[in-house]
Amino acid sequence: MELNLDIFKPKTPPLFGLDISSSSVKIVEVESLGKGGKRLEYYTIELLPKDAVVDGNITNLDAVVEAVRRAWSKKAARSRTKNVAMALPTAAVITKKITVPAGLSEEELELQVETEANQYIPFALEEVNLDFQVIGPAPSGAEEVEVLIAASRKEKVEDRVAVAEAAGLKAIVMDVESYAVQTSFKMISKQFPNEGRDQNIALVDIGANVMNITVLRNDQAVYTREQAFGGGQLTQDIMRQYGMSQEEAENAKRSGGLPENYEPEVLKPFMENAAMEIQRALQFFFTSTQYNTVDHILLTGGSAVLPGLDEVVSRQTQINTLVANPFADMAISPRVQMKKLAADAPSLMIACGLAMRRFDP
Repeated sequence: MELNLDIFKPKTPPLFGLDISSSSVKIVEVESLGKGGKRLEYYTIELLPKDAVVDGNITNLDAVVEAVRRAWSKKAARSRTKNVAMALPTAAVITKKITVPAGLSEEELELQVETEANQYIPFALEEVNLDFQVIGPAPSGAEEVEVLIAASRKEKVEDRVAVAEAAGLKAIVMDVESYAVQTSFKMISKQFPNEGRDQNIALVDIGANVMNITVLRNDQAVYTREQAFGGGQLTQDIMRQYGMSQEEAENAKRSGGLPENYEPEVLKPFMENAAMEIQRALQFFFTSTQYNTVDHILLTGGSAVLPGLDEVVSRQTQINTLVANPFADMAISPRVQMKKLAADAPSLMIACGLAMRRFDP
């Protein structure tokens, strides 16, 4: 069996992060400054046509390839790197922790993973790409180790690789969106008391159509949930209220210039709905885990920068709420527009996490 999903395998050649979401294509390139320092070298966002990507599935290959080409052509003037790290939607990947005897050789471990995977993956193994990583000693004792298995249908991987290749790029890492977000979170954790140790931190990613909630504790995901709510709802509200097309509404939402009643009659109700959805998700977390508190909420995704959303969420949940910026502790290239970056940073969590794969040990 070929273990070729490449979620965990270390890769060190120069690469950039390429995030394909339901609404846009995002590129991020991060350079090393030595001694652990990092610099955001470049980023760009190219919007996708409606329904080019649906539920994480690429349904209009040509439109996505064209958006990637446009994004890379802007980047190519600064860097000729063609290697990319990409990510699969979290829902497209099956993950499972297993326990195996310690001290197995690589070949023995692969055989053990294949045997275990047969029990947990509802597809024939020849239909999936599979990868694994040894996490560390198992709670049961030093005689066993915990191994994380990740698997996805081959067509899910091949669709994204096909986009990269058609755009003249080479996909050398295929990650998972939730893991990429967690990588970016490590750049943000310094902003929390005691760097977030022994605290429950809810990462709330408000995408175009879906809100993903991941609760982290000591860098481990202890809970995940997906809810059908996103920034696309606000776009629809603007379209209905002002008789705009989707493109007009999307542009108005991003650039402003809407009538005076927009904030009280459209934006405020949307933000209150978002806060209630987050509170509902946290109630599910409390009732389905051993935990009954969340210490901080970190808002990510394109809707995270809506003015005042963090305050509305904090008031509704009574939990400290921050807007994510994975570049806060990085140096920023003078070519990057700081004002634009401040607005875009929360939506670049996945792309940033992917860009960080070049620094794998």
